Amino acid sequence: MADDESPAALTGDDLDTWAALATILEWLPPALDAQLFRDSGLTHFEYGVLFALADAPGRSLRMSILAGYANSSLSRLSRAASRLETKGWVRRIADPDDGRSTLAVLTDRGFAHYEQASPGHVRTVRRLVLDRLTLSQRSQLREISGRIMRAVRDEEGWKPS
Repeated sequence: MADDESPAALTGDDLDTWAALATILEWLPPALDAQLFRDSGLTHFEYGVLFALADAPGRSLRMSILAGYANSSLSRLSRAASRLETKGWVRRIADPDDGRSTLAVLTDRGFAHYEQASPGHVRTVRRLVLDRLTLSQRSQLREISGRIMRAVRDEEGWKPS
């Protein structure tokens, strides 16, 4: 028997809206991964790490901050950083301001690889998302995404500088 306190099942427009969003959440990440891995040997997660480091002052961030940007555990980020270090794209060093923290630093080779990977990724983002929307819809998507992000977490999400 259904609990009288439980919300009603999703139906009609609500179900259609949720189904569309849930489908995007499932389909978009593998599509981004496929292009990046095929063209640059990167996952979307790894590209995001390179992107955040390329955008950061001095091309470096504390691992804890980077994990927050990536919505990642430190162990997942550490595994990705190890893969990127093996390729010579990232190095990790003790934070000179706080020896308890570790900095991820984008190397010159890593920055060059990020720049090589970016045009294909941008084309894919445009093809799959941005070019499908009018300017008004893009604005609406930003607003909608912001509202959902704030409902999921009180903290600010990553914003490019």
